[in-house]
Amino acid sequence: MRTSSDLPLSIPVFPLPGALLLPRAKLPLHIFEPRYLAMIEDVMKTPERLLGMIQPNGGRGLHRIGCAGRLTAFSETEDGRYMITLTGISRFRLADEVDGFTPYRKFNVSWDGFGRDLGPVEHDPDMDRDVLLSLLERFFDDKGLSTDWDGIRDAEDELLINSLSMLCPFEPEDRQALLEAPELAQRRETLITLISYALHGGGEERLQ
Repeated sequence: MRTSSDLPLSIPVFPLPGALLLPRAKLPLHIFEPRYLAMIEDVMKTPERLLGMIQPNGGRGLHRIGCAGRLTAFSETEDGRYMITLTGISRFRLADEVDGFTPYRKFNVSWDGFGRDLGPVEHDPDMDRDVLLSLLERFFDDKGLSTDWDGIRDAEDELLINSLSMLCPFEPEDRQALLEAPELAQRRETLITLISYALHGGGEERLQ
């Protein structure tokens, strides 16, 4: 099993507002800016092929916690853009920025405190799936969204909660809260709180 000692001490980071990557989840990205095209080319030359996704926090500031993904799919369009897929490996905490000559930003990072991300798939035995799906149907109807309900009903706990966290149209700060939830059950509680808030305008309804 992979441990934090197997991960690099510094990684390139891709600041992208509203983008959320979670451990063991997949995030497709469309890369077209020259500096990030260069970043992807450099990442592909490394044995780990790791890239850190992180959200901006005003100006050049960044949130302190992001999630690193391994580049697991890559294709190039005729006009030179890249279509990639990242598979989430582990969250990280930013340390100091690495000085260098790359057009993109690179940071020293700490993997401490995120050992759960490198372990087995998480389960959420206390989740009331019927309550969650009922709330989700109302939320999707309210937002005019559609989805594969059969796939959602059959999904394992982690895939269900993480996929909804990544796909639901939340604000960047809400996505950051989902990312920083220490474990799956707390992410599910945060997800339900956000959906309930969106439906009830900040009402006190709390569903477990």
